[in-house]
Amino acid sequence: MTLRIAEIFGPTIQGEGALIGEPTVFVRTGGCDYRCSWCDSLHAVDSAHRHDWHPMSAEAVWDEVERLSGGTPLTVSLSGGNPAIQDFTQVMALGQSKGYRFACETQGSIAKPWFGALETLVLSPKPPSSGETVDWADFEDCIAATGAKTQVVMKIVIFDANDYDWARAAAGRYPDLPLYLQPGNPDVDPDLPIKTQDSLDRMLWLVEKVTSDGWFTPRILPQLHVLLWGNKRGV
Repeated sequence: MTLRIAEIFGPTIQGEGALIGEPTVFVRTGGCDYRCSWCDSLHAVDSAHRHDWHPMSAEAVWDEVERLSGGTPLTVSLSGGNPAIQDFTQVMALGQSKGYRFACETQGSIAKPWFGALETLVLSPKPPSSGETVDWADFEDCIAATGAKTQVVMKIVIFDANDYDWARAAAGRYPDLPLYLQPGNPDVDPDLPIKTQDSLDRMLWLVEKVTSDGWFTPRILPQLHVLLWGNKRGV
């Protein structure tokens, strides 16, 4: 069995969600069952880039993670694309036997048994601005696939008021899931500089929106990696 890998990079910091700021090596997979209108990782999503993806064995993936981290146990983030398309059972077993921790971020459209071995599962259902429609039964299957030790959180990207209202409804469905909101990033071209003030303005709008509504459940976070590096690959 081989895995389709778009890139492996780090150590760097996790730029968003529950593990923001945590030193992390990223394993970004190739392939996705969604085509979000504002996707900032098309090189790992669109099949037009499939010739740049690397077929790697679980052992080869793990060797690269261990090389990058210098053998020091840290968090390994499985991202994409949608990493749930593939089977990371063996990679995780190799890493966890040496003290590494595993997190996965997925939209919650495909449940896998290996979710039960994760330390952290970030479910990021896509709001209306994405152009995708969430199947909540599939989302719940992902929650059900996790184990007793798995921290499950929900993270939603907000681009506009419609997304915000949708996020409140989603939070109402799953009141027990810790919720993270972040402003969306429309500047997805890796060769162009990020309009930092625009990103901060969107962040401020979101902060003011939740506080004025008295909605104190979610944590509001920026995409820290975007503020630091824009949309450069491999950071």
